[in-house]
Amino acid sequence: ERKLDTADLCPTMDDNEDDWLSLRPQEPLPSQCCGSGCKPCIYDVYQKELEQWEEAKAKRDRSLLTRKKPQCKNSELAPEMFTAFTISSVDQLTEDTYQYKFELPGNSSLGLSLGQHIVLRGLVNGLEIQRAYTPITPVNAEGYFDVLIKFYEGGLMSQYVKSWKQGESVFWRGPFGGFPYRPNQYGELFMLTSGTGLAPMLPIIQHITENENDETFVTLVGCFRTFESIYMKTLLQDQSQFWNIRTFYVLSQELSLENLPWSYQKNTHLGRINENLLRSIMNTCRRQPFVLICGSVSFTNDMERYLKAIGLKEESYFVF
Repeated sequence: ERKLDTADLCPTMDDNEDDWLSLRPQEPLPSQCCGSGCKPCIYDVYQKELEQWEEAKAKRDRSLLTRKKPQCKNSELAPEMFTAFTISSVDQLTEDTYQYKFELPGNSSLGLSLGQHIVLRGLVNGLEIQRAYTPITPVNAEGYFDVLIKFYEGGLMSQYVKSWKQGESVFWRGPFGGFPYRPNQYGELFMLTSGTGLAPMLPIIQHITENENDETFVTLVGCFRTFESIYMKTLLQDQSQFWNIRTFYVLSQELSLENLPWSYQKNTHLGRINENLLRSIMNTCRRQPFVLICGSVSFTNDMERYLKAIGLKEESYFVF
């Protein structure tokens, strides 16, 4: 992203076509779009800056290019511009997944609603890339926020994140998306997650358990490879102590339930989740379920296919 300096905007500069072309915003590369349907997308931001440049060029007024961009309250997080946040701690959760904690100034909060995500900007070998992540901290958390990031072999963002160290600053923008929710809006939330797809579910569960007037039931089905690859075990176990929260696990590469702690054996299934298993767990719901889905594209497609085969209509589930 090209930054303007005072020389760029000097009124004594020759007002020719080459000067204006040098100030024209650069169209984003495909790698700079996180693909999560952000509003505004980086292409929306580019289009807005392009229109601003075209207006300035038409009026021959470079000062129009320095209009102040909108700021967000709380931590200065804003959808249209990136803000630096400092890494305060790094914890390895599994072989390939880490939990990163970021500082917020004072007792400020990130200002997110349930299910909203933020976009990370990285730079690898001169190539700017962007990816979306959902903070796992409660939406009312003050002074910090946490994100789960999984490393992928050969992944560009993984190369960038692996270089992070405590005390460094990285750039985020947002928030985007979200799951509109009111206490007691649904009889039961049925959460289907795969891997780090667990992230948007955690703030929702904590939002429910922190509100003694919210009597929504929650059934979480977390799909992982092995018991060791399950994220946030302690938090999930603690939340499952509430009368209205249940957690099931589906482990695709675990060989025997006997290898698991006894407290996990009853609610864990081996193999991959399929239509029959999904139907059997849903049949144990205590109220009419509304389904939330978060995971890979293939996981989401499978879950939608199973739900439709079971008889659920599109208005009965939400995909992150």
